[in-house]
Amino acid sequence: MAITPLTRPDWLRVRLPSGQNYEDLKQLMRSKGLHTVCEEARCPNMGECWGHRTATFMILGSVCTRSCHFCAVATGRPMALDFEEPRRVAEAVTQMGLKHVVVTSVNRDELRDGGATLFASTIRWTRRLNPDCTIEVLTPDFKGSLEALQVVMDARPDVYNHNVETVPRLYRRVRPQAIYDRSLMVLREAKRMAGDKPTKSGFMLGLGETRDEILDLLRDLHASAVDIVTIGQYLRPTPDHLPIERYVPPAEFREYAAIGKELGIPHVQSGPLVRSSYHAWDQVEAMRAGADTTSDLG
Repeated sequence: MAITPLTRPDWLRVRLPSGQNYEDLKQLMRSKGLHTVCEEARCPNMGECWGHRTATFMILGSVCTRSCHFCAVATGRPMALDFEEPRRVAEAVTQMGLKHVVVTSVNRDELRDGGATLFASTIRWTRRLNPDCTIEVLTPDFKGSLEALQVVMDARPDVYNHNVETVPRLYRRVRPQAIYDRSLMVLREAKRMAGDKPTKSGFMLGLGETRDEILDLLRDLHASAVDIVTIGQYLRPTPDHLPIERYVPPAEFREYAAIGKELGIPHVQSGPLVRSSYHAWDQVEAMRAGADTTSDLG
């Protein structure tokens, strides 16, 4: 018997992307041959973010070598590397007038450095053309290669992000080619390599995790010296992806933000529509200002 999908609650209603800023940004990305995780991952906040002329650039192509069961990014044979891409990203940042930029990528497990060199080049090009812009990177785990991670951290991103995505029990089901302990190791090592820079991680709710597992995950992130944590609702991109086990109410998200604060995590952004890059600039500013971590954006 087919399982009837859950009805999406009112607090998860979003507007379809529209408006002049959205159209301008879409044209800019196309003209420079750039990809955004906003589009590729079907982010529910794309209309709001693009309306404010902010976007998360996705480098290293738009085809991923992994097949995470929650993600809408295409899986298959990866594209050839484009060594001009870092410069084009930096030029787009200039045209958009950004003060904070987020750069992420697909997984490129077939590359010896997992694409770390292009991450570093993108950081350096962006800083060269936009010296007043802060730069956040959201990287893969590089299969645990500390050499690759060091290449990225030597370029001195202002924020380093790597998402754990879910609780360890669900890894085989949700992201079978990843390893929970390896992700925590990457976060710890990034902090060791650049202790003066904030580290960041995020995860989803609604995949079948328990409350105790969520609390253990928050404790693990705190023990790994993560400065910024984002928590959002899993939304099924297509019927071929993992089903939503439940919609988590906003009050529960607020509770986890408060628990994160009690544990000592400097900043927790927690709400149904929160994603890693959503209000990324606000996250950094709030952490620097020592603002209240409790947040239910979205």
